[in-house]
Amino acid sequence: MRVVRTVAELREALGPHREAGERIGLVPTMGALHEGHLSLVRAAREASDVVVVSVFVNPTQFNDPADLAAYPRTEDADVALAASAGADLVFAPEPAEMYPHGYATTVTVRGPVTESLEGAKRGVGHFDGVATVVTKLLLAVGPDAAWFGAKDAQQVVVVRRVVADLGIPVRIEVGLTVREADGLAMSSRNVRLGPEDRVRALALSRALRAVQTAVDDGTDAAAARDAGLKELAADGIEPEYLALVDPATLEPVTVVDRPALALVAAYVGTVRLIDNMTVTPAPTGAL
Repeated sequence: MRVVRTVAELREALGPHREAGERIGLVPTMGALHEGHLSLVRAAREASDVVVVSVFVNPTQFNDPADLAAYPRTEDADVALAASAGADLVFAPEPAEMYPHGYATTVTVRGPVTESLEGAKRGVGHFDGVATVVTKLLLAVGPDAAWFGAKDAQQVVVVRRVVADLGIPVRIEVGLTVREADGLAMSSRNVRLGPEDRVRALALSRALRAVQTAVDDGTDAAAARDAGLKELAADGIEPEYLALVDPATLEPVTVVDRPALALVAAYVGTVRLIDNMTVTPAPTGAL
C-alpha cells in the first residue's frame, strides 16, 4: 500500500501500470471509510489490475462550514481499511493540491439533475463542487472504471452526466447501498447520531419500504409518498424531501408504472441523513 499526496506522485505511481496496459480502477471517497466504501473497493479489486482509493474531504461541496468542520477525518484507519479491501494506492491530497492558488475553473451541470432534491436544499453549488472534484480525480487517475455508491443516487446521476457531456473515457459502476443489520443505510455521518437518534434514524428506511408497500397496492405516487411521510411522522421526523422521481432524469413521477427512485433527506437530531430505494410496480396481472 502506498499513500501519495500529489497528482504528480499519483501519475508516477500509475505510469508503469498504464504502460503495461493494466486496468485501473478508482474509488473516490471523502474518507471515514465504512463497509459501504469497502464493498466498492472489493468490486474494483475484482475488475481491475490496480485499485486507487481517493481520500479527500472536498471543501467545495459543503455549503455549511460547520458541516465541513464536523466531517470525520480518520486517514490512518482509512488507509488500513482500504488496504484490507484490496486497494493498491491511496490518493490523499491536501486542499491546496486540488485547488491551488489562482484556481478559477468549475464544472457545472444544470437542469433537474442538480437543481432539485439535494440541489434545492443545499444549493446547486454543492453539485458544482461534486462535478468539479470528480472531474479532477478522473483526469488525475485516468481510470478505466470508477465506482460510486447507490446511496448518493443524485450524485451518480450528476457524475454520469458529466462523463457523457465531457466525453471522459471511463466506465461508471454503481454499488448497492450497504445497510446495517437493522436497515439503516451506512454513512460516515452515522457516528454522530446519539443513541436515541440512532433508533429514530431507522424511520428513513422504513419510510422507503412503506412507499414500496403502497406501490404494491397501487401506482399513485402521491399516495405512496403519503405512506412514507406517515412513517417519518411517527418518529417525529419532518423530511426536507421525500420524492418519487425518474431514475435517469430525476423528474417527479405521478404514476409508478415503471421503476422509480424514492429518495428521502431529513435531519435526525443535528445530523442530516439521506437514503433512497428503487421502487417497482407490481407485475401486470399479479394478485
